Amino acid sequence: FISSAPLQGVGKTTLIQKASEVLKSSGVPIDGFYTEEVRQAGRRIGFDVVTLSGTRGVLSRIGSEPPPGKRECRVGQYVVDLTSFEQLALPVLRNAGSGSGPGQRVCVIDEIGKMELFSQPFIQAVRQTLSTPGTVVLGTIPVPKGKPLALVEEIRNRNDVQVFSVTKENRNRLLPDIVTCVQSGRQ
Repeated sequence: FISSAPLQGVGKTTLIQKASEVLKSSGVPIDGFYTEEVRQAGRRIGFDVVTLSGTRGVLSRIGSEPPPGKRECRVGQYVVDLTSFEQLALPVLRNAGSGSGPGQRVCVIDEIGKMELFSQPFIQAVRQTLSTPGTVVLGTIPVPKGKPLALVEEIRNRNDVQVFSVTKENRNRLLPDIVTCVQSGRQ
């Protein structure tokens, strides 16, 4: 897992994308999703979920109202669209967890943070994916700031997880280490 302070823009997602490209080009079966900033006139207005196959959906937007009849899930100024997130993320995780045989798949989960953790089905799907034999997870988690997030701490404390802390200074040097770690986890 790759870790840094939340919403800091140090390059966790870029690192995940680069590692995914390297793994895919070396023939590794890989699926998953990443989160991407959405900007308007140079200002961040929210985040989208983008699957590795290119499907895109809304994760959150600034100050928008929750969908009718849905509870409001808010992180700071961002309102999370749980329905949109779950429609994209859950099938990808369920598919990644259904691989057969050892060392068969890599599942990208960017990120496991406050917005995503409003979804109980997502939490269950992450746990299931982490415990699926032959599935290596390449993911991102935030550094705790304030109250720890239960699933993030659970992941951080697993003995089968390696956490890379990324900063602007080390992000370019980490790529080979991350790729090697994922490939060795597939053996």
